[in-house]
Amino acid sequence: MPANVETMFYVRQTPWHGLGVKVAEALSSEEALEKSGLNWTVTQQPIYTAQGQLIPNYKANIRETDSQILGVVSDRYQIVQNYEAFAFTDELLGMSVKYETAGSLQNGRRVWLLAKLPEKYIIMGDKIEPYIVFSNSHDGSAAITVAMTPVRVVCQNTLNLALRQAKRTWSARHIGNIQGKMHEAQETLELANTYMSELGKEIDTLNRIKLSDTKILKFIDDLIPMPDNATDIQMKNVKQQRDDIITRYFDAPDLQGLNKNAYRFINAVSDYATHSAPIRSTANYRENLFMKTLDGHPIIDKIHALIKAA
Repeated sequence: MPANVETMFYVRQTPWHGLGVKVAEALSSEEALEKSGLNWTVTQQPIYTAQGQLIPNYKANIRETDSQILGVVSDRYQIVQNYEAFAFTDELLGMSVKYETAGSLQNGRRVWLLAKLPEKYIIMGDKIEPYIVFSNSHDGSAAITVAMTPVRVVCQNTLNLALRQAKRTWSARHIGNIQGKMHEAQETLELANTYMSELGKEIDTLNRIKLSDTKILKFIDDLIPMPDNATDIQMKNVKQQRDDIITRYFDAPDLQGLNKNAYRFINAVSDYATHSAPIRSTANYRENLFMKTLDGHPIIDKIHALIKAA
């Protein structure tokens, strides 16, 4: 398992991000908490200098099971325990919710869980499954975040497009009445429905944008630009990346039923962004790929913006 992944599980088939320990079926919150290795709690302790002097206004977040120091935070910071995250999602989606994956990154400093929403969507003949991702940090580096991640089932491409008309994420800081703020997140379901509705409209729009082969090649050149004064290795790498997208657009079996239009091209780029091996693989490549379910993938956002601006 890659270095930054501490514990994790996934359901049935290896997920597109390639991380985790396989289980037979989606789990309840109690089962997911155990299988993901997130069945631990965080406490706050005062911080002292080497001379024993109390450092005011700050505390250390510490994992109780092994005394792992997760981070130094303001004394205004309020802990949201892992079990509270699962309880929140249970309340948000109903007690029948099943978790597809959950886990811990960076020695417990960041945790997440991912659940499939119960609604099914058929958009322009494509089956799209909406997922909701809950992410939390125990080191004070990130807010509590809930994000929508629609996935095109036939190819497992993510379609978490940045839409002006609909929010894809909700977040709150670790201060104040966290339970109250989490209660407000019930609006996330409304946001989820709104996002999926707007995504459907956007896919319809993209389907109507016809693209010639020449235009596709121009978009790919703009998407993967050649650096100024490129070295032979850089030119080789850029050509390899461009050729990869070209092959996916023209030859991918799951795209053969789509016309040559912007939606097909978005899927080809998503396929490239989601499934292609990097030119230079790093130790935390797959973790970074997974976390783009929250933040959105910049290359997918870039091509979406290029198409809309054309």
